[in-house]
Amino acid sequence: MHHAAEGTADIAAALRRAGVSGVDDSALARGIYSADASLYRVVPQVVARPALTEELLAAHQTSRELGVPLTIRGAGTSIAGNAVGEGIVVDTRDLRQIIEIDPEARTATVQPGVIHADLQRAAAPYGLRFGPDPSTHSRCTIGGMIGNNACGSRALGYGRTSDNIEAATVLFGNGETGRFDARAGAASGETARQLLELAAQNLAHIRTSFGQFGRQISGYSLEHLLPENRGRIEKFIAGTEGTLGTVLQATVNLVQDEPGRRLMVLGFPNVAEAADAVPHILRAGAGRLIACEGMDSRLVALVRGAGKRVPVLPKGESWLFVETAGEAALDTLAAVKAASEAVGERMIEDPAEAAALWKIREDGAGLAGISLPTPAHSGWEDAAVPPEHLGAWMREFESLMKDYGLQGYPYGHFGDGCIHCRIDFPFQHGDSASTGVFREFMAACAAGLARYGGSLSGEHGDGRVRSELLPTMYSETSLALFAQAKAICDPENLLNPGIITAPDGSGPVPHTENIKPTQPKQDLPWPGMLLPHDAGDFGAAVHRCSGVGRCVAPKTNGVMCPSYLATMQEKDSTRGRGRILQEAMDGTLVKGLADPAVHEALDLCLACKGCASDCPAGVDMATYKAEALHQTYDRDAQGKPKKKLRPRSHYILGRLPFWAKLASPVAPLANLSMKLAPLAVVAKWSAGIDQRRSVPRFAAKTLRRAAKNLLGSQAAGAASSSQPDVWVWADSFTNHFFPQSGLAAIEFLRNQGLEARIIQKQGCCGLPWITTGQLDAAKARIDQAITVLEPVVASGVPVIGLEPSCLATLRSDAVELSAREEAKTVADGVLSFAELVNRLVDEGRIQLPDLTGTDVVAQPHCHQASIIGWEVDQALLEMAGATVTKVAGCCGLAGNFGVEKGHYEVSVAVAETYLLPAVRAQSERGRTDAARRVVLADGMSCKVQLDDLAGVEALHLAELLAQARPGSIAAEDPA
Repeated sequence: MHHAAEGTADIAAALRRAGVSGVDDSALARGIYSADASLYRVVPQVVARPALTEELLAAHQTSRELGVPLTIRGAGTSIAGNAVGEGIVVDTRDLRQIIEIDPEARTATVQPGVIHADLQRAAAPYGLRFGPDPSTHSRCTIGGMIGNNACGSRALGYGRTSDNIEAATVLFGNGETGRFDARAGAASGETARQLLELAAQNLAHIRTSFGQFGRQISGYSLEHLLPENRGRIEKFIAGTEGTLGTVLQATVNLVQDEPGRRLMVLGFPNVAEAADAVPHILRAGAGRLIACEGMDSRLVALVRGAGKRVPVLPKGESWLFVETAGEAALDTLAAVKAASEAVGERMIEDPAEAAALWKIREDGAGLAGISLPTPAHSGWEDAAVPPEHLGAWMREFESLMKDYGLQGYPYGHFGDGCIHCRIDFPFQHGDSASTGVFREFMAACAAGLARYGGSLSGEHGDGRVRSELLPTMYSETSLALFAQAKAICDPENLLNPGIITAPDGSGPVPHTENIKPTQPKQDLPWPGMLLPHDAGDFGAAVHRCSGVGRCVAPKTNGVMCPSYLATMQEKDSTRGRGRILQEAMDGTLVKGLADPAVHEALDLCLACKGCASDCPAGVDMATYKAEALHQTYDRDAQGKPKKKLRPRSHYILGRLPFWAKLASPVAPLANLSMKLAPLAVVAKWSAGIDQRRSVPRFAAKTLRRAAKNLLGSQAAGAASSSQPDVWVWADSFTNHFFPQSGLAAIEFLRNQGLEARIIQKQGCCGLPWITTGQLDAAKARIDQAITVLEPVVASGVPVIGLEPSCLATLRSDAVELSAREEAKTVADGVLSFAELVNRLVDEGRIQLPDLTGTDVVAQPHCHQASIIGWEVDQALLEMAGATVTKVAGCCGLAGNFGVEKGHYEVSVAVAETYLLPAVRAQSERGRTDAARRVVLADGMSCKVQLDDLAGVEALHLAELLAQARPGSIAAEDPA
C-alpha cells in the first residue's frame, strides 16, 4: 500500500491539532523509540504518548487522514521487533487506569497501558492474580501482552493471555470500534461479521491448521473464530501484534492466588536430557503443574561470577524448575521426581531461595546476552514444539548451531515446549555478509522446526524477525487467510505494516532489513574511563543495553532507576540513555557524544550506580555518563586537551573536596557567611546550586584534628611505631563535613577494648571529579589515594571507610581508572564499618550492643547498595535486636545532582518515591508504640537530603552503635 509522504513536523502538528498530548518529534525521542528489545532499529517520524483514550483515538484518526503508519508500543520489551515503526509510534503507558476489579466475577477491566505488576498488586487484596506471568512482569503492559499473546513461566498452569481475555474494546485499522464480550452474546459490527464469515468459509482448513498445540503463537490464531469456539474476536485479537487493531480496554480473568506453591528443582546431565524428561513430567503432573522451566548451568555460573548469591542446586548441568500447589502438591512432586529420571533433585523450602531462583530465570534474556565471549542476540528466540518432541528438537537445534559456528544457551518454558536462546550471530557494522549467517541459520531452523509441527513464535510474536519465515510453517491457504483478515481490519495497511502480512498478500519485511548496528562507527579517541568488562571499548559497553527494560519498572526493590521512577519518562531511564548513547556512537540522528540530545538524556542520571547491580545486562550508566562528559569537555576529536567551558557546578560541586580543604581553616566563618541571605544567594548562584537548597556546613574541626584531640597526637597516629587494631580512612566528606561518624567509630571500638587510629596522610578518591567527567583529575587523585592506602592495607591491619560513596569508588571506579596493580589491593582490602564489626563479632573480639526496641528506617547509600551491598549492615542490626525497614531506591540527592540548579524537583520526586514515605510511616508508628525511632543513613548525600526535606537528623551506623546501651549479643556459637 502507498503511504502519504508527510514531513515529521507536519505529522507532529497534525497530532497536536487533534488534541494528542505528549507529541515529540525531537531527535532525542525519535532515537530512544527507534529500538525495542529486538535486533531492529527503525526511526519513527513522531512519538506520541496519549494521556486519555480520546487521544489514542485521535492518533489513529490522524494516521488514517495522513496515510501515515502507526505502531502501538507498551513497555518496549518486544524481542521480535514488533514495537518499532517508521511513522507514528504510540507509547501507551499513560493509559494505566485499572477501571474495575470484580472479585466475585474474578475479572479486572483495564486500559492497555496498565503494568502487569500493578494489576497483580491491585488484585492481591482479594487473593487473586492475573495468570500469565512473563519474565518482564515488572514493566510489561496488559496491552502489550495481548498484542503478543504473552505466556510466561506459569502459562502451564494459567494459560496464555488469549486464554484469559473475557472482553475487549478494539479500534480496528479501518476506523470501526468493536466491543466484544463473551458474556453478552455474539460479536457485533461489520468487521466482526466479515471475520466470522471468513472463518465460516474455511472451517475445515482452520480446524486442521490452527490451535494444534498450546504455543502455536505465530501468524493469526484463526481457531478463535470457529463456531465451536463461539467466534471470540477478543481472543483472536491476541497475538496479532497491533497489525489489525488497538485494544482500548480489556476485561481479563483473574485466578485464585496460590501462596502455598511448592518448587522442586530437578538436575540433568545436559539440556537435551532435561527436555527428554518433560513429557514424563507432564504425564506425572497430570494437569496439576503450574510451571516447568528449564535453565542452563552456564547462566547460573554467570550470576555467581558477578558475585551474586545462588541457592544450592542439585547435581546436574541443566535444571528444571517444577512448581505446583494445593493439598496434593508434595504427592504431585514426588510422582514428578519418580518419572523424571533426574540425576539430582532438591525441594526448595525457603521462599527467599525460591525467589532468588525465579529471579535468575527472569533475568535469562539479559544474562544470556552477555554470557558469551561476543554479544549474543535475540533472533531465533522463542520457537516452540509440542512438548513430546522437545528433546529431539533440542538436539537438532544444538546441532544446527554447531554447524553454523554459533553458540547459545537455551532456557525457557520447557513444559510448554517453548525455548529461549540468545545466539552470538556475527553481525558486523556495515557488513552485509554478516547477516548471511543469520539468514541461513534462521531458514535452516525454520525448516527443521516445521518437521516437528512447531511454531516459529511461542510467545513473543513474529514481528520483523520471523514474519518472513511464515511460509515455512503455514500453507499458501493459511497465508491467504492472514492477508484477507488484514484486508478486513486494516485495508490501508497502516497498522504496524511489514509485520505478519499485508492486505494484498505481499510478503512482510525481510528479517535482515533494519538490523541495528552492533558495533560503533566511531571509536572514542581518548579512552578515559577504562571499562575492563568491555575491553575498554565504550561502544561495546553502551551496546550492553539490549532493551529488556528492567529499568522501566514503575516500582523496584533495588536502586535502578530513580529518575525514571520520579518522571516515568523513557528518556530518564537507563534504557533511554543507553539508546541515545548507541545513537551517538553509530546512528544517524545524534552527532556524537557532544550532541545536545546526549546531554539532555544524561542530565537526570543521578550516577547512582543502581544499574550496575540491578541491570541483568550489566549496564553501568554512571560510568558511561562520566565518560561522555569527559569526552565532551576535556578532549577533542584527536584526543588532545581542550578548554570547553563546563557548567559552573562542575567547578565547585565537582571539586568539593578541594574547596572544603581550602575552607577548613576558616570553617566557622564560612558557615556564618552562609547564614547571610545576600551572600548565600550569590554563593549558590556561583556554584550552580538551586536557591531552595541549603549549603552543606563545614565541620568546625576536621576528623583528623578532632581525633588528635580525642586520643592525643600519638594515639591518633602522628608518631606511633606500633600498629593499632583498626585504621580509619578520613575520606573528604567524613573529614570535612561529618567527622562525628568517624569519632563514633573510634569511640565504639575503644569501648570494646580496641585501638583505632585515623590515617593522617591525606587521600581523596576523586568521586566528585568522576561524576562530573573530570577523569584526568580524578585519576590523579585516585592514584594519590592508592599511594596512601596500599601500604596500610598491606600491613594486615583492617582499614575502614565510613562514607559509602567513597568506599564504593575505591572498590569500583578506582580499579577501572587506575592502571596500578595496587588499586586492586586497596579495593579488596578496605572495609565498611559494618563489614569490620561483623568480622570482629565473628572472631569473638567484640560484642554488639542491645538495640532491642529500636525502630530503624535505613536508607542505604545507592553506591553502597549497588557496589558494596547492605546485607551485612541489615544482618548486624537485626542480630542486635533492631526492627529494620530498608528503604529501596535512592535518596535523590546523589552527590552534586540534587543540589544543582534544574534538578530540585526531580530530586524531591525521587525522595518521595520511597524515602520520605518511609520516614513519615515511621513517625506514624511512633504515635502507637514506645520504640526508639532512628533514621539511619551512612552517606553524606542521604543525610543532607533528609535534613533538607524532612528536618530529620540521620545517624551513621557507627553513631547508632556507639550510642546504644552495652549488651552481650555476640556471634552465635557454631556448635
